[in-house]
Amino acid sequence: MAKPSAWPDKILALLRAGNAEAAIAQIRVAPGARELRTLQKLMAAAQLAGRWPNVDAAIVESIEALSAPRLHRSP
Repeated sequence: MAKPSAWPDKILALLRAGNAEAAIAQIRVAPGARELRTLQKLMAAAQLAGRWPNVDAAIVESIEALSAPRLHRSP
């Protein structure tokens, strides 16, 4: 069983500190879609969802990008 990632908690801490730009930069290089979904759930639980529309958009875009099948694989 995999242990839970600390990444979503770190991004949530950035947002609570008011550093949305740093959070967006980290969201764009997220380790996986699972962590992004966890971040969405944490933001909803903390009533932070919708507070930063650009952060919400970055999360959705990154989930779509990480969930999409690869068009080609390099050798």
